[in-house]
Amino acid sequence: MTEENIMRKIKIEKVVLSIGGTGDYLEKGVKLLEILTQRKPARMKSKKRIPSWSVRPNLEVGAVVTIRKNPEDVLKKMLGAIENVLKKKQVSENNFSFGIKEYLEIPGVEYQRDIGIMGLDVTVVFKRAGRRVKLRKIKKGKVPKRQIISKQEIIKFMEENFQTRFE
Repeated sequence: MTEENIMRKIKIEKVVLSIGGTGDYLEKGVKLLEILTQRKPARMKSKKRIPSWSVRPNLEVGAVVTIRKNPEDVLKKMLGAIENVLKKKQVSENNFSFGIKEYLEIPGVEYQRDIGIMGLDVTVVFKRAGRRVKLRKIKKGKVPKRQIISKQEIIKFMEENFQTRFE
């Protein structure tokens, strides 16, 4: 019996739910994220001026909630909205993302009249033991390429743990 190296084990670091928009649409998005996660979303501000989209610096353009404690529960709920089917092109190194067209598709969520119909983006970030070495402030170190979680490893992890199908 060969033991698996625990330093190679893949874990879900965080699940990030985000909604983009400005003005009234953004306020509705913030309410939706609060209803879905029972947490206060952080608001994202633009840094650049993009006149064609009428975006100016310091304009609020999005809302984000990061879930680090028990991200598996939230991920299962969000995967239920897309019937546990992902495309291979949605997966990249260390993470994958998908969109939910209408929040009504999420199991157990009812229609909110004051919000209307809107969608959101979900990003799932993976990590291995030792990732903090690269991120910490004091005594930062280099992490080798083999520490990166490949597309194939993420697909295998999702198929085994969440019974996700890939097309």
